Amino acid sequence: MDVLEKLTVLTGAAKYDAACTSSGGNRPSKKGLLGNTSTAAAGCCHSFSADGRCVTLLKVLLTNRCIYDCKYCVNRRSNDTRRAAFTPQELAELTVGFYRRNYIEGLFLSSGVFRSPDYTTELMIRTLTLLREEYRFNGYIHAKTIPGTSPELVERLGFLADRLSVNIELPSEAGLRTLAPDKTKTAILTPMRQIQDRNRQSREELVKFRHAPRFAPAGQSTQMIIGATPDSDFHILRLSEALYSRYRLKRVFYSAYVPVAEHALLPARDSKPPLLREHRLYQADWLLRFYGFRAQELLDEAHPDFDARVDPKCSWALAHPEFFPVEVNTADRETLLRVPGVGVTSVRRILAARRSGPLRIENLGRLGVVMKRAQYFLTASGKMADGLRFTPESLLRGLISAERAGLPGMEMEQLSLFS
Repeated sequence: MDVLEKLTVLTGAAKYDAACTSSGGNRPSKKGLLGNTSTAAAGCCHSFSADGRCVTLLKVLLTNRCIYDCKYCVNRRSNDTRRAAFTPQELAELTVGFYRRNYIEGLFLSSGVFRSPDYTTELMIRTLTLLREEYRFNGYIHAKTIPGTSPELVERLGFLADRLSVNIELPSEAGLRTLAPDKTKTAILTPMRQIQDRNRQSREELVKFRHAPRFAPAGQSTQMIIGATPDSDFHILRLSEALYSRYRLKRVFYSAYVPVAEHALLPARDSKPPLLREHRLYQADWLLRFYGFRAQELLDEAHPDFDARVDPKCSWALAHPEFFPVEVNTADRETLLRVPGVGVTSVRRILAARRSGPLRIENLGRLGVVMKRAQYFLTASGKMADGLRFTPESLLRGLISAERAGLPGMEMEQLSLFS
């Protein structure tokens, strides 16, 4: 198999790794080095830099050969699929060649577990060492850490990559035992803790020594599969909240379980479209990270799953009518952030604009407020939008209509995850 055939197989096998995000990396250009991330903070595949440019990484597996038999994975050892493996030299040359042709601005590298976690990680380290030292590649690199890898190898990998990630795989230990018996909770969480501790130590060293080596400067992330086990949205969201708190993760990615083989071992659990459930979890995750919400505010044991019809912030607002309406001219930042249709940027604009004088309802759309949602929950100088009349039932219908306008087709049919 030649390199291009391997590329076809191993980029196709890598598409199930979700990590499409801004990297947060800041590796400036240097004389004699190839590439930089100072203006191209890229995540995975198509992403956006701080200056608004769309940038691309090569997302590929080192190999799709795997000793594990995780039932949800297309690369599991029992699956009859075409196998391939790059040598470190092949992958390094391919990455640099694509960079020089302006196809990519960095690399996202993952792998099946070939022989053992340590052996596979050593191959990944050899690849990244070639890129950094022989080819002088200074661009962004995101590397997947394989659970069970020796701590010293994780450390070496972290000094070569901008971001590391350890996939938590499934939301519960019971699900892990059932569907991925070769992996354990301890094997997953141990490198997460190591990456967090070593990253903190690296930042402290940089304060004392300007040229100290940087360990995974863009932090770490993880991914979990949803819909393959009976875990509720509430359980998943509480797990994400704990991961952000305990391990200081940059992102938790949610991957809707869609059978990846013609004769899939697992049925899809969800009766509702799995991509819509994935979308709701991403929206709720955003509320945790940027809007000051807690998991137990959005869901509870009595209501463990999100309403598929409206977004999580609207669901919370409908359940808390006593909180509304919010007066836009006097409410503080934290209160405004809880209003449906009002985002972080529009709150900043509101706080700045009202210093010049009272705001009116008709001003809010120009400040970025989505009035199709927000009009039901805001007042300006004590007044709501002219002619607005609604009951709890018509309010719900209005929010559902606004939601469908933003997600055309998603509520009616399941889209292909990788189309």
